[in-house]
Amino acid sequence: MAENNLAIATFAGGCFWCTEAVFQRLRGVKSVMSGYTGGSVPNPTYQAVCTGTTGHAEALQITFDPSEISYEQLLEVHFATHDPTTLNRQGNDVGPQYRSGVFYHDDSQKIAAEKAIEQVNASDVYRDPVVTEVTPFEVFYDAEEYHQDFYNRNRTYPYCSVLIDPKVEKLYKSFKDVTA
Repeated sequence: MAENNLAIATFAGGCFWCTEAVFQRLRGVKSVMSGYTGGSVPNPTYQAVCTGTTGHAEALQITFDPSEISYEQLLEVHFATHDPTTLNRQGNDVGPQYRSGVFYHDDSQKIAAEKAIEQVNASDVYRDPVVTEVTPFEVFYDAEEYHQDFYNRNRTYPYCSVLIDPKVEKLYKSFKDVTA
């Protein structure tokens, strides 16, 4: 649990530019930090993580107010706004740094993540089973400053208009009850 009754969720779902833009638009989310987790190299750089050899995933550290949005709602958005059925891949981004992951901070988050995966697998949303890793959170390294708030600062960048805009549109269409 973070300070002031805030909580922390740590998710990986491909490129952090895309996932950051989605979670920033949720009611109750107080901050979203892009970074790296799940690897073995201390203080990794973007260039090192991109090699796929550090073991890190591009990830988000989300600080949220559980009285405004639940961890379960964050998980629902997480599983709906990336493809959790592709191993080490999101679209054209390939490598272990783009894997799907939930890095839980306590047992209740672990249980919620496992239940969410069961629900997604039981639904007809995806043809293939979820391959999202559910592992204990260990350490999070902030990404370089130029990665932070990328979509909001670079809306006209072609990557943003082609790949991120549709994710944000899907969020507003599918999750009206939790968007800010």
